[in-house]
Amino acid sequence: MRSEIVWLRYVGRRAGQGLLVLWAAYTVSFLILYLLPGDAATLFAGGGDQDAVDPELVAKLRTQLGLDRPLWEQYLAALGRALNGDFGVSTQTGRPASALLAEALPPTLALTSFAFLLSIALGVGLALAASLARPAWLRNLLSALPPIGVSIPVFWIGLLLLQAFSFRLRLFPSVADAGFVSLVLPALTIAIPSGAFVAQLLARSLRATLAQPYVEVVRAKGAGEARVQLGHAFRNAAIPSLTMLGVLIGGLLSGAVVTETVYSRLGVGRLVVTAVNNRDVPVVQIVVVFAALVFVVANLVVDLIYPLVDRRITLARSAFAVA
Repeated sequence: MRSEIVWLRYVGRRAGQGLLVLWAAYTVSFLILYLLPGDAATLFAGGGDQDAVDPELVAKLRTQLGLDRPLWEQYLAALGRALNGDFGVSTQTGRPASALLAEALPPTLALTSFAFLLSIALGVGLALAASLARPAWLRNLLSALPPIGVSIPVFWIGLLLLQAFSFRLRLFPSVADAGFVSLVLPALTIAIPSGAFVAQLLARSLRATLAQPYVEVVRAKGAGEARVQLGHAFRNAAIPSLTMLGVLIGGLLSGAVVTETVYSRLGVGRLVVTAVNNRDVPVVQIVVVFAALVFVVANLVVDLIYPLVDRRITLARSAFAVA
């Protein structure tokens, strides 16, 4: 009974923290868009030509959109609607922001899911290869790759892959609607820095785990190096990497914004870039809140399954550690 109470308190505390994150994401995005020069009414009235703006039309549009009201009134009104699941309509298309997100979500989910699998494969493979490599020069070379992969900008990786494998070698299409094969380069673009992040964290954890006394006992019993690392050290070394799953998912989502622009793919990335350029506040905010929600849910799920992966940790200890 006590464990159930502790579990409920822990989940409630984490859910409360998640709500604070969502509120902060909504508020910060609202303020940033408000502070940017220009507004949706001016951009819509000018049609891209700011010299052709009709002041009377701008004033009328500002009244219709509620932009003539004080900032706090705009914020409270928008927040009240958002709490009821209504993020408003797009100031550019007149369609509900939720409908635009629903249309843009499937291709982004396909891209990020594939990129997630590639990230895990690349990260785990590189970390194990660096740990199992016998020659010192090869081990040092493989160990140096993750920091390089993390530091390379996503858009630069995308341009290099596009130039090499699409325009020169013609192994993959440069268009975005060529089926599954068109997912390979965009997913790899996101997976390289994310996989490097996983490899860097896992390799560091492997080195620390291999230095533990129980590993020496396993080696003394005659186990080979591959069995020591794959059968004993890897499971324990992978546990800290699990806690960074939320950060990894967040990196995949942010990378999708850049990647979909580089590869001219339809999706949430293209949607939010267009919305920011047009000061389309409802669309930007629903995308920001959705991304924050994914991050919160991913971290909550990781926190709940962490004790199942590492039986040395109980949920009660986790709950008291957060308190």
